[in-house]
Amino acid sequence: MSVFSSDSFDNHEQVMFCSDPASGLKAIIAIHSTALGPSVGGVRMWNYESEEEAIRDVLRLSRGMSYKNALANLNLGGGKAVIIGDSSKDKTPELMRAYGRFIDSLGGRYITAEDMGMTTADMAQVASQTKFVAGLEEGAAASGDPSPFTSHGVLIGIDAAVRHQMGRDNLNGIRVAIQGVGHVGYALAQELVHRGAEIIVADVVKDNVARAVAELGATAVSTAEILFQDVDVLAPCAMGAIVNDQTLPLLKCRIIAGSANNQLARTDHGQALRARGILYAPDYVINAGGMISVANEVHGVLVPHDEAMKMVEKIGHVLRRIFADADAQGLPTEAIADQTAEALIAAGKAEKSGRAQSAAA
Repeated sequence: MSVFSSDSFDNHEQVMFCSDPASGLKAIIAIHSTALGPSVGGVRMWNYESEEEAIRDVLRLSRGMSYKNALANLNLGGGKAVIIGDSSKDKTPELMRAYGRFIDSLGGRYITAEDMGMTTADMAQVASQTKFVAGLEEGAAASGDPSPFTSHGVLIGIDAAVRHQMGRDNLNGIRVAIQGVGHVGYALAQELVHRGAEIIVADVVKDNVARAVAELGATAVSTAEILFQDVDVLAPCAMGAIVNDQTLPLLKCRIIAGSANNQLARTDHGQALRARGILYAPDYVINAGGMISVANEVHGVLVPHDEAMKMVEKIGHVLRRIFADADAQGLPTEAIADQTAEALIAAGKAEKSGRAQSAAA
């Protein structure tokens, strides 16, 4: 698979392939844009079925980070990294340190943070080799695990979507199906139950499901059934591409709002959701909470936990504007989000180019 000919390639500034035989590291780092600032995004470790799948994922994820950071007004660009392997078996301190050395070689063009398959302890190993890492537990502006901020942002997004789609000003009695109850999904489930929602859960990890049932009173269904529950809200909090040609006709929800990246398998699936009357909260908007927290650390600003949570709540304002504009223009919500982000990035590129020309003059 060629990077340049991939349908996921979007004029990325740089794609770096990393190999360290001593530790077993095989990773790909994609820098989509630095127009608005250094690229920032998490690193995920996943046992991809092929290198082509890993390339496709990192290209799509890095583009999403550019859009996410632009719409959240974080003065940051977008990048992402993937490590190929099983995080439960293949991850070692040596592997994480090797990854950190590759990050350092980029000189700050990409700042890495925690994502799927990673922990704050892993980030500490990366930080032993480079200063270009965020999401740390220790340090002058350490922001810690971004998961609670991500889950809170998704809650705020669900609230905005319910208000827009159903005219409800609370979540009491709202039925939510959560696909994936790991770090983010479980924290979201806790907040939803606290707000009076009824939750249905599924996860490939049985212990995660058992915990949600025992501690939160969740109803458990299989991973094959979770997407097709008759609910108000479907909250995908696992892998992407859950809205596709096979699943679309079977969806029974009124709203899709979750933390998973790249929830639409193709862009035209957004129009298909609109045609079916299903409101979609664009993933890179609703899941920006963790990035908002990490951005404070990147900029060297120590923000108290409660204040950072308040900053995350602006996600609701962004989504309400997107929902309103989509209705006014008769367009899918993700098309409105894409257009807005692209305009912000284009303006950043123009300003950056102007500064470079002035400096050269």
